[in-house]
Amino acid sequence: MLDILHKAVYAGIGLAALTEEKARQMVKELEEKGDISKDEGKKLVQELIDKAKVHKKDFDDSVNKEVKKIVEKLNLVSRDEYEELLRRVEKLEHQGNNDKDQSLNY
Repeated sequence: MLDILHKAVYAGIGLAALTEEKARQMVKELEEKGDISKDEGKKLVQELIDKAKVHKKDFDDSVNKEVKKIVEKLNLVSRDEYEELLRRVEKLEHQGNNDKDQSLNY
């Protein structure tokens, strides 16, 4: 299950990188043909990159939302929950050790 999620995330990252490279390539071709000027090309590339970033953020948000759903369905413990339980156990162990030390002093 996690393997599928990793592949989806990597695909999203690859898509964003590919989009920027493709945008630059496409604009360069337009400049070479004389369809747009260098300044127009720079502006167009930036617009395309900005749009790609927005879509990447939306994609990331969607993936994170789905991962959270899957974690909840699988009834997995979150890192925060695990660390909180670990702190509580350590506190109880510390209290237990103090109680043992005090009972030995009687």
